[in-house]
Amino acid sequence: MNKIIIQGIKFDDKSSYQKGPKLAPPLIRKALNCGSTNKYTEDLISIENSRVDDKGDFEISKYFDIEKLTKNHLNSGAKIFTLGGDHSVTFPIIKAHSEKYPKLDILHIDAHCDLYDKFEGDKYSHACPFARIMENGFAVKLLQVGIRTLNKHQAEQADKFNVEIHQMKDLDLSQIPKFKNPLYISLDMDGFDPAYAPGVSHHEPGGLTSRQVINLIQSIDSEIIGADIVEYNPNRDFQNMTAFLAAKMMKEILGKMM
Repeated sequence: MNKIIIQGIKFDDKSSYQKGPKLAPPLIRKALNCGSTNKYTEDLISIENSRVDDKGDFEISKYFDIEKLTKNHLNSGAKIFTLGGDHSVTFPIIKAHSEKYPKLDILHIDAHCDLYDKFEGDKYSHACPFARIMENGFAVKLLQVGIRTLNKHQAEQADKFNVEIHQMKDLDLSQIPKFKNPLYISLDMDGFDPAYAPGVSHHEPGGLTSRQVINLIQSIDSEIIGADIVEYNPNRDFQNMTAFLAAKMMKEILGKMM
């Protein structure tokens, strides 16, 4: 049985709009451990388990140190769960996974496609990780849910990389297909409607409910080999609402990984 290593990546240098996501990992943990809830998923799996090994938080100054850190943890034979950080962290994390998992599917939950070729001159911006992942062939299938900010360039990028997008405007979660390969989940907290997750840099109305995302996670029957939760910005939160939602999602995803 694989161990699951939790790594906190305190990095938001690639954020285009507001800084703050580097503050998120310890606050998500604080919500998870605060005592107002318990450590059981809704399917009665306890994440208080010897298989879960929290390595704490890492201050990252050089972007590709994220890949090295993740590789070191992967080399122990563990699955990796990451608390970000802005969404740029996902590319070096997936790059680290690519040798071990040459055939990987990705479920990406977000308001944004993050498929820009470059954003503000930076090809490693938090608006670009999935362009980098797909052009390098690090995923067989990229399925995006919750998208509501598509523009012409990103639509062209999605066509180029054969990305399957389930936009909010015509979302039917019953139409999400089964995944055939090992699965990585990348959850951007702005995928939720701002009513559920005010603590994000980019408020994009018309988003997913917390129940929709929980149901989506619970419906997965593929092996989840890794995951991240990114783009929680504590500077924007209201009464820790978003921290508690991130902690809830962390618990449900860890339960599925176990």
